[in-house]
Amino acid sequence: MKGKIKAKKSYGQHFLTNEQYAERIADSLAPEGSYEALLEVGPGRGMLTKYLLDKKLDFKAVEADMDMVKYLHQHFPSLAGRVIAADFLRLPLEDHFGGAFAIIGNFPYNISSQILFKAIDYRHQVPELVGMFQKEVAERVVAPPGSKVYGIISVLVQAWYETEYLFGVSPDNFNPPPQVQSAVIRLRRKEHPLVSAEEDGLFRQLVKVSFGQRRKMLRNTLKPLLPENDPLLDDAFFTQRPEQLSLADFVQLTKWVKERSKA
Repeated sequence: MKGKIKAKKSYGQHFLTNEQYAERIADSLAPEGSYEALLEVGPGRGMLTKYLLDKKLDFKAVEADMDMVKYLHQHFPSLAGRVIAADFLRLPLEDHFGGAFAIIGNFPYNISSQILFKAIDYRHQVPELVGMFQKEVAERVVAPPGSKVYGIISVLVQAWYETEYLFGVSPDNFNPPPQVQSAVIRLRRKEHPLVSAEEDGLFRQLVKVSFGQRRKMLRNTLKPLLPENDPLLDDAFFTQRPEQLSLADFVQLTKWVKERSKA
């Protein structure tokens, strides 16, 4: 029966076929009691869904492919009223969840980074995220300073969440097999983030500008954001390149630029 419905390239679908991995992903969520609701993004044919339904959580799934929505309703009667037929990236999550909820899924790789950024936007409601990503994206999310893959997504995610690389998954565990390796990571919201709500916008701007020209020294990339001939640019700090900066360094940089802009 499951073979009759095929994955669609337009939705970036690669269905997980390994039961053990599906159960392992579901079990990567925090113990019951940490939050009351759970949202699966892109359930597809429900390989992961069936393990999530066993949890004592207010479970919902969001699926953009109407063929998959019909399939889920046909094969999982308990999903009645729980499937949101919509594009996750355009979905106003506050309309469906009044309190805290976790996000989980074998995410479509073509929108996986955007899913992370949306989770950050809803961080006050999302204490945890567990997901399958293209391995290269997963490695970027958890990368430490100094790594060749450390970049915008590393800093912005780690500003708000503790990141953990859980395990890799080879292409032969999917139908159709993707042409890339995959990996599952977990994000758990930090109790005491270094970035304040007031500095969030400027922090994001500085991170994006800095990595926009990652081979250049900060002195050159950030010069337009500081007063003309600002002596701060002579500090050795600004001879560094963005991949050398820790999260704390970017926070300090944000404070400096904020102070200078008020002068």
